[in-house]
Formats: sequence, C-alpha cells, structure tokens
Amino acid sequence: MPTSSNSASQPDKGPAPRIKTRSVRPRRDFAALETRRLRAAEMFAKGASQADVARELGVSRPTALEWHRKWSDGGKKALAAGRPGRPRLLDASDVARVVKALRKGPVANGFPTEMWTLPRVAEVIETVTGVHYHPGHVWYILRDMGWSRQRPARRAIERDDAAIDAWVKKRWPVVKKTPDGARPGSVSRTRAGSVSSPR
Repeated sequence: MPTSSNSASQPDKGPAPRIKTRSVRPRRDFAALETRRLRAAEMFAKGASQADVARELGVSRPTALEWHRKWSDGGKKALAAGRPGRPRLLDASDVARVVKALRKGPVANGFPTEMWTLPRVAEVIETVTGVHYHPGHVWYILRDMGWSRQRPARRAIERDDAAIDAWVKKRWPVVKKTPDGARPGSVSRTRAGSVSSPR
C-alpha cells in the first residue's frame, strides 16, 4: 500500500537546535516617558492617589511617589522637564572652544609631538574650559564632536626611501629571476642539493 509523502513514517528530527543570542537592551523612548509623566500630572491634578497612578501607568509605587513629590513642588512643568542621567558639563560654546584648540594641533598646545592622545586631549579640555575629565571618558566627548580614532603610520626613523627604491630597481629583479639569487649556496655536506655535496 503506497504512502503519501506527508506520512508519519518519516523519522522525527527532534526539537530544533537553540541558537544563543545576546539580548540587546532597547533604547529608551524619552518622548514616551515624558508623555507618561505628564499623564501622571493630569491624574494628580484630578485627585488620583499615588497608588492609582502607579497602577494605571504601570510604574512602581516609589516612582509614583517621586512624581507626586515633583508635581507638588513644581506642577506639571516639573514632570515635563528632564532627561535621565548626569547633565553635560560642557555646553556648545565650550565644545566649540575645545575644537578650536584641538585643530591648532598638539605642538601648538604645548606638547612635544604631533600626536593626540586621550590624556593630552583631557588636558586641553581642562585648560580651555576648567572642566576635568578622566582620559577614559574623553573618547566619548571626541566621538560626540565627530572626531574619529586615527593610528599613526609606523615608519622607522632611519628609513632611507632612496636606498629602498635603488634596491628595488637594481637588486630585486636579480633576486626575483633566480631562485637562489638572493642567497649563497649551502656549505652543508648533509644537504643533497648543496654545492659542496658529493654527487
């Protein structure tokens, strides 16, 4: 009796293998957070309790308590303003002055070589604005300013480009043409292909 191709006689392959993925924390939607805080202000104005606000908006009671305290002190405006996190220490004019100083170059800023390092940039920021940053944090400031990381070209100080060009033009063709043109023959008696080996 023939069976269809969809029959249950096919072997069970078991569950599909699990692929490990790293969960990525979603970015916070600051506009939605502000809308929720403003909704809480409206509810407080209508006489809603902190517990009602917490339940209605899906926040914790301590959050509702904090919102109520801010609303009581400053009204709806107190809940509207504010972005979480530490406020920036440099304003736009400070950043413009730092960029102007950095564009002059390291030597113009009193450093011995033409290479910026994070500690040097931190020192310039402190000199120009009076704000001290840890060198490890300076990278975030540079990235916000649109600067990128650059690696200096590594070249030997004693490099002689003229000698290199002459070698490439005269010696390299000879070395390239003959397999052993670059080195003398071996003097080893144990090596079969050596010049001094008996045949």
